[in-house]
Amino acid sequence: MPADATMDASEPIGFRSGVVRQPTAESMGEALLGSLLDRAHLIPPRLVGPLVAQEIEAIGGSDVAIHLQDYDQVHLQPLQGEGLVGGRVLIDSSLAGRAFTTDTPVEEDLAGGAVRMYLPMLDGSDRIGVLSLRLPAVNDADRRLARRLAGLVADLIVTKSGYTDTFARFRTAQPMSLAAHLLRRALPPLTMTNPDVELAGILEPAYQVGGDSFDYAMNEHVLHFGMFDAMGHGLEAATMATVVIAAYRHGRLSGAGLPELYASMDRIVAETFPGRFTTAQIGELDIERGELTWINAGHPAPLWVRNGRVIGELTGTTTRPIGFGGARAQVMAAHLQPGDRVLVFTDGVVEERLEGGEQFGEARLRHILERTSGDRLPVAESVRRLSHALMAARYGRTSDDASLLLIEYKGPPRDDELAVNLVETLRAGWRGSVPGDGTGEGR
Repeated sequence: MPADATMDASEPIGFRSGVVRQPTAESMGEALLGSLLDRAHLIPPRLVGPLVAQEIEAIGGSDVAIHLQDYDQVHLQPLQGEGLVGGRVLIDSSLAGRAFTTDTPVEEDLAGGAVRMYLPMLDGSDRIGVLSLRLPAVNDADRRLARRLAGLVADLIVTKSGYTDTFARFRTAQPMSLAAHLLRRALPPLTMTNPDVELAGILEPAYQVGGDSFDYAMNEHVLHFGMFDAMGHGLEAATMATVVIAAYRHGRLSGAGLPELYASMDRIVAETFPGRFTTAQIGELDIERGELTWINAGHPAPLWVRNGRVIGELTGTTTRPIGFGGARAQVMAAHLQPGDRVLVFTDGVVEERLEGGEQFGEARLRHILERTSGDRLPVAESVRRLSHALMAARYGRTSDDASLLLIEYKGPPRDDELAVNLVETLRAGWRGSVPGDGTGEGR
């Protein structure tokens, strides 16, 4: 008999706990998350929701619902399947919506001491939707496990979405044009958050957008970003926009600086779409120094926000739109302070005509931006509310695409980026910035 044959096979003998007094045997939480991971690899997309419900019910949860945000970020759409409950709800007037908009769990007290938990599903920082479930009672250990479970469910949905239409169908609240579908497939996640910088974009009209698009990448200590508005409308504009995104990514991956990147994109558009053009705003934010550099190729000047107030525009020499050929780009620069935000937008936001022919105008944009910025909301929620407020102020008029990209510089990289408790520290800071009871976790 081998020397270790009498040892408990459930106890690891090579791995050891990295946390003092933490047992190495499989806990209930590890069993739950591990079972989901083990089974999810081969399970078909249509069974992801039922699998999650099954695993939760096996450890005492019930009434499991998975809601995904629709493309115009007005409703949360219920995933359907065996073991799942829930209907369509408005983001702005529901407990699930509160969890979604604040990126923090919300709890609802039920009869007999039971609690219904609403847990934001975040893939990294991209908002996927909300997982909700009922438990007979809740303590901090339950909350920690439920939060991790919601994160895993978000990852499962995102991973499976790469080769299925299942989740896209549930998210689609109304018919989407072919042009909008083409563009959606080319976009990066709408939101990105890390300890140093936060970004969120939104395209309107969500189901009919044609030529507006954006892209970004976080490489080392530099945030690269670009917003584009292709000439025309519909499928023709969307086709050009996807080529522009590809050209931007190609140049960025090759390590081109902003002037070279502009020149490369200018040449590609001129050769591929003769007589047509794309306006653009491309930039880089060095998060170690807070230095923002950009090229404005025919866009309105971005707005600079500090402490909830618009302190000015990021002005300078405007370069010709991409596609005219042969222009030499002018690079502008500004130094941001921690907490500063920059709003990049397309001309459709301010040039929409109201009743009587008056333009919507930048003054109205500034007023609504300050109103939403003053609430100290996360960038993703600020953009969502700003876009919907602009739509309401324009009485739903969208004769042209109207898109927004909001960037917040949080500050230089921290010395403790790999600290074990960094996530909890950041989460505590986010809770403190959420309007309400100061915890970000409603009852």
